[in-house]
This record gives sequence, structure tokens and C-alpha cells, in this order.
Amino acid sequence: MELNKKTLRRIFLGAAGLVVLYWLLHETERLTNLLYTGWSILAPFFVGAAVAFILNVPMRAIERRLSRIKKPKLRRALAILLTVVCVILVLIGVVYLLVPQLVDTMESLIATLPGFFQRLQTQFNDYLNDNPELLKWLTENTDFTTMNWSELIQKAVSWVSNGLGTIMDGALNAIVRLSAGIFNAVMSTVFAIYCLARKEILARQGRRILYSVLPERICDEIVRILRMTNSVFSNFISGQCLEAVILGCMFAVSMAIFRMPYIPLVSVTISVMALVPIIGAFVGCFVGAFFIMVQDPVLAFWFVIMFLILQQVEGNMIYPRVVGTSIGLPGMWVLVAVAVGGDLMGIGGMLLMIPLTSVLYALAREFTNKRIAERGIDGDKLRDHPPELKSGFKEKRKRSREKRLLKRLGKKNNDTPQDETT
Repeated sequence: MELNKKTLRRIFLGAAGLVVLYWLLHETERLTNLLYTGWSILAPFFVGAAVAFILNVPMRAIERRLSRIKKPKLRRALAILLTVVCVILVLIGVVYLLVPQLVDTMESLIATLPGFFQRLQTQFNDYLNDNPELLKWLTENTDFTTMNWSELIQKAVSWVSNGLGTIMDGALNAIVRLSAGIFNAVMSTVFAIYCLARKEILARQGRRILYSVLPERICDEIVRILRMTNSVFSNFISGQCLEAVILGCMFAVSMAIFRMPYIPLVSVTISVMALVPIIGAFVGCFVGAFFIMVQDPVLAFWFVIMFLILQQVEGNMIYPRVVGTSIGLPGMWVLVAVAVGGDLMGIGGMLLMIPLTSVLYALAREFTNKRIAERGIDGDKLRDHPPELKSGFKEKRKRSREKRLLKRLGKKNNDTPQDETT
């Protein structure tokens, strides 16, 4: 066999691939350490790119509003500045609403815990007095009557107070650890602003590299899919933020109607947690129900009922329509994407799987439409109520019976003249 340059290149690449595969299979620990080191170095840049992608959504809207400014660089700089200012104001507003309410709630919680346990004991004793059979069973089978309830209540209050102190200590330690990552945060922010300022140049450089390596037809398809992905992810971010605001407003109005406490704290918490698809609001419900329960357990029960009703409305009507419509994905597939993404990669998988599923859904739709057109399938067969179709198997079996019958008749006709001659 003649060994030309193309054949030698294939042999070399195949051998190199086998060597790399052998190394990956036998050096997994070293590979893991290498990947971890690489991620530690490149993490600020990945985070910066993700932040730039998210901030690009409001920046484009602001930049369109500044279309009267003729200088592109000045328009882009003002758009970036206004975007960063808006994000900072939103974060300050959330902190301003949450932190004072959270501090007041913690102080009120610590102050009302003894009374809460006293009310709980009183209600429990009243229930036992109304149910003497239960009281008799507890007296015979437990040391219920000899329990020092005051001591138990004091221990419970002390345990909860110490637990809250531990939580606060953990929060302070988290703040200290967070301050150690200021350098990475600054690096990510600078890289994000750089990406926003020069996103057209970066995209052009990426296309040049792509077209210089791969065939033109493949590059055209890759660029088209990347543009579709960018559009879908951008629409998902805007739709998710809109849905979170709608849900927070729904809870604020409903809690105000029923005169429930902690309206700013609960509504803002639910709105922020709702950025996590489907399950985020349940975390906010748990927080709100816990705080309301300390003040009024019955009111906390009605809060949970109200949450379940609003969650059904949000999960089955608002979310599939707002987010599903913005990314072109039916509501059923939104729920499937959330379930699959959550099982595979947790919260990050939920946020990633919905737009990714939308892209796959669009590509599958294009492929099926193309194949149907190539095969010339009748459009009436693809309608919601297609006409009744005849079974091809039955038609084929009927034709086979007719052929066998004709053969028998032909054979009989051929045999008849011979019998007459005889």
C-alpha cells in the first residue's frame, strides 16, 4: 500500500489518540488533579464570561434606547455603565429589603420562642384533656406525667438559641471566606466588562478560527446553531426574571389581602429563589412558613395553602407560557427539562437544561420538517385530525387472495377441455 501524506497523518493521529486514551484510563487521579488545577486558574474567566452573557441581555435593550448617540464606542460605554448601575441598584434594593427584615425577624423569633412553646404546651394539654383515652394511654405507657415541662421548654429554647448562634457564626465565617475571593470577583468583573465592550470583535475572531479549520458548510451550520443558542438563552434569562417578578408580586398582593406578616421578606425571598426553575419557590415557602409559624401556627398553615394554590397557577399557567413562549418550548417539555436537569446536575442543571432542550427541540423540528418534505408525505396525514387510513396489510392480503383465486380459476379452465376430449 502506498503511504502518502494523508495516510501517514491518519496513522499518526490514530496512534496519538490511542496513547492519550491509554493515559486517561491509567492516570485518572492525575487527570483529576490536572482538571481541578486548570479549573482553579480559569474559573474567574468562565464566571466572567457567564456574567457577561447574562448582562448582555439588559445591555442590548439599553443600547437600543441610546440609538440617537452616533458614536458606537460611546454608546456601548454608556450602555455598559447603565447596565452595571442598574444591577447594583437591584442588589442594593434586595439587600435593603431583606437584611432589616431578617434581623427584625430573628430578634422577634428569639423573643417569642418561650411564649410559642408555652402556647404549644397549653394547646397540647387542652387536647389531652379533651381526649382522656389518649392521656390514659400516655400515662400507662410513658413517664408523661413525671416530665418537667418547664425544664424541657428551657432546653428547647436554649437549643434553638444556640442553633441560631451557630448559624450566625457560620454566616460570619462564610463572609470571611467570601472576602478571600475578592481577587477572583474583581478579575471576573473586569473580564465580563471586556467581553461586553468587545463582543463583536471576539465573535469575529472565533468565526475566523472556525472557518480556517473546518469545511465551510459545517462552519455555516455551527454558526447558525450558535446564533440560535444565543437567542434562546437570552430569551430564557429575560423570561425567567419576568416570571420571578410576577410570582413575587402575586405573593405580596395575596399576603397583603390576608394580612399576613413579613410581606417584604417573604415576597422578595420567593422572587429571588424563583430564579431557580420550579423548585426555587418551595424554598421561599419554607422560609416564609417558618417565620409565620412562630408568630401564628394557624396563619402559617393558611400561608402554605395559599402557596400551593399560587404555585399551581404559576407552575401550570404562568411559567410554561412566560418562559416556554419566550424560548419556543412547549410547557410539557419545560417540566421535563427541569426534572431531568435537576436529577443530573441539580440547580445548575435546571437552569441549563431548559434552553438546551429548546435548542434541541428546534433542531429536531427542522430535521423532521426537512425529512417530511424530502419524502413527499401528504400534508393531510399530519393534521390534528387526519383522514381515516386504510390498512396496507389488509389490502396486500386481499390482493394475495385474489391472485390465488385467479390462479385456481385459470387452472380449472385449463383442465376442463382435456376432460371433454377424453
